[in-house]
Order: sequence, then C-alpha cells, then structure tokens
Amino acid sequence: MAQKQQHVAIFTTASLPWMTGTAVNPLFRAAYLAKAGGWDVSLVVPWLSKGDQELVYPNKMTFSLPAEQEIYVRRWLEDRIGMLPKFDIKFYPGKFSTEKRSILPVGDISQMISDDKADIAVLEEPEHLTWYHHGRRWKSKFQKVIGVVHTNYLEYVKREKNGYISAFILKHINSWVTDIYCHKVIRLSAATQDVPRSVICNVHGVNPKFIEIGKLKHQQLRQREQAFFKGAYYIGKMVWSKGYTELLHLLHKHQTELSGLKMELYGSGEDADEVKASAERLSLDIRVYPGRDHGDSLFHDYKVFINPSTTDVVCTTTAEALAMGKIVICANHPSNEFFKRFPNCHMYSTEKEFVRLTMKALGQEPIPLSDDLRHELSWEAATERFVRVADIAPTMPVGQQPPSSPHFMRISPDDLQKNMEEASAFFHNTISGIEAARCVFGAIPNTLQPDEQQCKELGWNLQG
Repeated sequence: MAQKQQHVAIFTTASLPWMTGTAVNPLFRAAYLAKAGGWDVSLVVPWLSKGDQELVYPNKMTFSLPAEQEIYVRRWLEDRIGMLPKFDIKFYPGKFSTEKRSILPVGDISQMISDDKADIAVLEEPEHLTWYHHGRRWKSKFQKVIGVVHTNYLEYVKREKNGYISAFILKHINSWVTDIYCHKVIRLSAATQDVPRSVICNVHGVNPKFIEIGKLKHQQLRQREQAFFKGAYYIGKMVWSKGYTELLHLLHKHQTELSGLKMELYGSGEDADEVKASAERLSLDIRVYPGRDHGDSLFHDYKVFINPSTTDVVCTTTAEALAMGKIVICANHPSNEFFKRFPNCHMYSTEKEFVRLTMKALGQEPIPLSDDLRHELSWEAATERFVRVADIAPTMPVGQQPPSSPHFMRISPDDLQKNMEEASAFFHNTISGIEAARCVFGAIPNTLQPDEQQCKELGWNLQG
C-alpha cells in the first residue's frame, strides 16, 4: 500500500508585501519543507480588503484578488531562492487592527484546510491566531498542532501605559490559549514567554542571498583583499522599541569614549523624525536614512553591525549580518543566545563593554565563517531543526498513527486532565462567540464571520 504523504498547513498572521517576520519566515518555512520532500505543504495567509491593504502594504500597493497577491509572493520568493518548490498558498479573511498594529483572523480559519488533509497544523504566532478563535478546536481537527512563537508580546505591552498590569493579564491568556489549542510549542529563544509544552529552538534561517554575499566576502578575505570599506551601521524599523532607545542612550552617554565613531542608521517608521532629531543632537557623526532592504548592495561593505535591541525574539538582521561575514555587537540577552557560537558576534553585558567592543571591532577584520557555521544560518539547517523538534519526520502512513501521541504531547493520560482541558476549550469557544466579550478583550468588531465584500474577493459562495 502506497504511503500517503502527510499534509502540513502553515497558518500565519501576515503576508508579503508586508515585510515583517511573520510574513517572510513562514513563507521560507513552507518553501523549504516542500523542497525537503515528504510532505504536502500549504501556506495559509491573511487576505485584506483594499482599505486595509493601503494601511499595511508599502507604497500603497494593493491587489484586487488573492491570485494577484499570490503571483507577487511567488515571484518574490523565486528571486531569492531560485527554482520554486511546489506548495499551495491559501488566503483566509483578515482585518487590520490599527490599535495592535497587526492582522487578526476573521471567522474560523481552520476551515481553510479540508478534513482529509488535516494532518499537521503549524500556527505561526499561536497566541495571536487563537486569542479570538471561535469554531472547531484546532487539536480536534488536526492530528498535530505545532505553535511557533515569534513575538515577545509581553515586552512590548510593558512599555505601554499600565503596561505591567496588561502584561500580567496577557501572560495568562497566552498560556491558556496555547495550552488548549497546541500539542507542542516552539519558542525561538528564551526571550519569549514560557508556555505549556514548549521547547526552545531557533527554527529560522536567512535568505540564501545573504549567505552568497558572505561567501564572496570570505573569498576576498582569504585573498587578503579589503572586503569591508565602511564602518558601523544599524538597520531596523524606526520605532523606539526596536533598539533605538538603547542605541541612542549608549551613544549619548558615551560620546567622549566613542569619539571618532561614524555610524549610519537605516529605517522607516512612526518614530523616524524623533530618532533623527536625537541623532543630530549628538557630537558624533551619526546619520539617519530611510529603510532599505538589508540585502541591498549599499550594506555589503559595512564591517560592523551594532544592534542593542532586546525586544526581538531572534533578530533576523543580526543573523543576516553574520551570514554576510560582518562583526556584530549586541546585548548579552536571551534573544541572542543562538548567536553566541559565532566568533564574529561580540556580546556586551555592561555599557563599558559596549564601548570597548565597538571600538575594538572597528579596528579589526572579521573572522571568516566556517562552512558548518554558515550552514547553521541557512534555511536548510533551520528546516532540519524544525522537523526534529516538532517531531514531524515522515514515518508510517498517517492512517496507521494513533490520533494523538503521548510522547509528542507529553500530556498525562489521566482522563480528568483531558476532560479539564476540553472544558477549558469549550469555555474559550463560548466566550469567543459573544460579540460583547470579544470587543472587551480587543477583538475587531463584527469579525466572527467574514463580511460580504471579503467573501466576494475570496471567491466564496455566500450560500455555501
């Protein structure tokens, strides 16, 4: 009897052309899982109506139909990895929350996958996808549900008004929903909230173009050519919480010790004008420019990437800088744990160390990256890690597997505990079905079901 391939459905909270981690990384995950073989893969992303597209996508880019956006996404991916592996892209209805600056699902998005393909679900940002979930229980529909935590929500919330109270409430809600909807949760680093049945593993890689840039720089260094002509830089969304608070504080406080430092900051965002004004008040030569793609040739010749951010879970730009062969200066923080193995990553624990390491880095050349370490940054290695920790390696036909594996779930078989979990899920489903309760907890009004406009755009039969 021929073995049926397992189907992996990757649900995420954003889509290109929004250049955010939850749009880019799940896309690469889908592509490299499909490339590895052994699974049928679907990527399930939000579809926004034009009004929301204009708020979210850069340069007022809009799409009239999901098929148009799918063409854009696949072209973007092909430009970066070459030949496209075969996987499906499906769109679920979403709405943009201006308050949360994020996209929230509309209706029961688990319905995007038919029951005969409901083998494995990967929930990228599981808490985000299940806060307001009302419908079929994920763990009832799918044999395995894997959550991948991308965002340090608690750290962001703490920075808001009454942040510690909000963070306390959010912490318990996140634990609750991930517990009742996920069999296992992968945390990219210890900088994320600890939730039930979670493991820590960085299952992200970098765009292969950064690795190619690094190989070229490696070759130049081996031939004793000058590979890096520029000094220090930072790139990141220009909002204070993305490392600019820490960076400007360090530069301001240690202007004398850092005398002679020239640095460029690249980013766009709500706080760009304030960041630029703060930089101009320094005696140091700090210049601020609009955001650009980190793979732009403009960045190839910089030698030192300075990233003091502690709100990231695993900073993509740090990984990209290391892949390009640069020296990285970053905080000794759980979000950077994965990078400690790289000789070009220099971590500081004190402000004095930051100054010393920065000035030292400007006067030395990076150490060429070994093949093994370069592989660790790749999406091939990230996919291997994901398959291992998620425990989804293809083995026996799905039909022969028990509906739930005690080893995978690590849940006591005790019936009482199971009944309590089911009761908890029933309670969440009840509350999430009450419009007033949803709104109290921050849901967008009238998002229990998609509206007529979205159904039309998605080509859904309203009578069906």
